[in-house]
Amino acid sequence: MTLVAGVDSSTQSCKVVIRDAATGALVRSGRAAHPDGTEVDPAAWWGALLTAFADAGGFDGVEAISIAGQQHGMVVLDADGRVIRPALLWNDTRSAQAARDLIDEVGADAYARRTGVVPVASFTATKLRWLRDAEPENAARVAAVALPHDWLTWRLRGFGPADESPLGPVLEELATDRSDASGTAYWGEGGYDRDLLVRALGHDAILPRVLGPGEAAGRTPDGILVGPGAGDNAGAALGLDAASGDVVVSIGTSGTVFAVTDAAIADASGTVAGFADATGRFLPLIATLNAARVLDATAGVLGVDHAELGRLALEADPGASGAVLVPYFEGERTPNLPDATASFSGLTLRNTTRPSIARAAVEGLLCGLADGLDAVRGQGVEAQRILLIGGAAQNPAVQVAATQVFDVPVVVPAPGEYVADGAARQAAWVLTGERPAWPIEAGEPLPGDTRPEIRRRYAAAQARATA
Repeated sequence: MTLVAGVDSSTQSCKVVIRDAATGALVRSGRAAHPDGTEVDPAAWWGALLTAFADAGGFDGVEAISIAGQQHGMVVLDADGRVIRPALLWNDTRSAQAARDLIDEVGADAYARRTGVVPVASFTATKLRWLRDAEPENAARVAAVALPHDWLTWRLRGFGPADESPLGPVLEELATDRSDASGTAYWGEGGYDRDLLVRALGHDAILPRVLGPGEAAGRTPDGILVGPGAGDNAGAALGLDAASGDVVVSIGTSGTVFAVTDAAIADASGTVAGFADATGRFLPLIATLNAARVLDATAGVLGVDHAELGRLALEADPGASGAVLVPYFEGERTPNLPDATASFSGLTLRNTTRPSIARAAVEGLLCGLADGLDAVRGQGVEAQRILLIGGAAQNPAVQVAATQVFDVPVVVPAPGEYVADGAARQAAWVLTGERPAWPIEAGEPLPGDTRPEIRRRYAAAQARATA
């Protein structure tokens, strides 16, 4: 049996799956936690990756590895390959003003045309601009800029500071893929836009070379083939083998809505990011900052776990008897409101109950994603079915409410680590030269029960909350 490994280095944890390259059958798996916070020392990710592999039984028998990871995080390296400061993650919104400054200087239309995106606080370019303005001494030391999966791939291949790695700080060996590069706001289909990089950082720097689908980044010191890796959403799309007409709605730390398309998208409003995917196609995407943690917060207030939160929500009527949660607990990316806060509205003595509050939390989370679906479809993307994934997708209340909030058939694939699975597919692709056709266990669409009044009430509450 030929084994390949896929890694999902996400915001909250590192997951490893080891699969049979021929059939995709899961052989073993492991995981390790990441630190909390919106800035993290990348050394914690490296330690978690090694721990997750140990939990998965080690590298024995593995012939190829690929790493998918959280997008946009800023990893800045000096000339000796050392991390200059903790990485700023995608959900760190301190660079909101930097995003506005870059748009003012370049123009939203020009940004969309050149890179497929318009800067928001999540993107790497805005974090580099923040570094230039807030920590100029650190900015001046930057010799190379990497994303989380780029840096982990580099370390896996044996590179790093001279006293920590066998091959030393060869910055030119940094590598990435189209999907992750497309989330920086200084890369387009023509390659890196050095003018935009310099405008952000203040000077030029080494950037990871961009590999094509199925192209190897190199090998580990032990000879294991290493794939190019991918951004987490592109990894999930590959793991799900998403096709035209599929729209993936993922409810994790962030919420995302994305589809695989043949044509690039350039949305000058900045609502839909025109990312690339991991197969040579494109991945128009919206992301919300407030997803599963909306349920975490509400469960905490009610003093219940997620299972009980779901049971409470199912006791309430659709629409939560008029109670509405606009769940901008940590600002929001879609719509771009980095300083917004959450709000409950429509509360009465009749509906201020535990079931209605639980139901409003579930519906508020989903309504934000439904707005994103509308935006993606507004770019000409056809939605024939929704593939609902992420930990929260397994909650029965989320599934029921999804059929009432979305106006497209909803399918919940079998639970799985789809980002890591996509990375494993990519590893098999690099190893064999062919994209693997592993089976996907997707169930039948859930019974449709669209309730337009839920979104109407949400839209009214959202307008009041953001006026």
